[in-house]
Amino acid sequence: MRLEYFKMIDEVLALSTDEQSLVARSKVPRKSPVFEGHFPGYPLMPGVLLIEAMAQASGFLIMALNEFSLLPLLISVDEAKLRKPVEPESELIIEAWVEHAGSGFSVMKAQVLHDGSQACKGTIKMKTMPFPNEELHRHIMTSAEDAGLLALEV
Repeated sequence: MRLEYFKMIDEVLALSTDEQSLVARSKVPRKSPVFEGHFPGYPLMPGVLLIEAMAQASGFLIMALNEFSLLPLLISVDEAKLRKPVEPESELIIEAWVEHAGSGFSVMKAQVLHDGSQACKGTIKMKTMPFPNEELHRHIMTSAEDAGLLALEV
């Protein structure tokens, strides 16, 4: 996980096209400039970054289900709940699954698990569109490859 670069997914562990679900893993770094202000003496992963991790896992799933031809853009987060604090060096499991997809929109359910219990959950809504340029497409494909998503059977 590289918080400063919004790279929230370290590894995609599982992808199921039949169940339209994805499981990813991330390890919160020990040090990051984010923790200098959140909070001095008691560093915690900001809740908004936990939500971003759910959005990125959801985005990887949508891209994989569309053969990496569409760019998913976050349009809303509903019913988000932050259940427990997450400290540096925590290992997170991020799960996402499709609740509805069609007409260029997807509704995903997602959660972040920490030490076997739910740290965060929410409903992630995304709009899909063609990639606006090849540079962004290459960047996204590199991120997907780095996370092991391309090696999983689709």
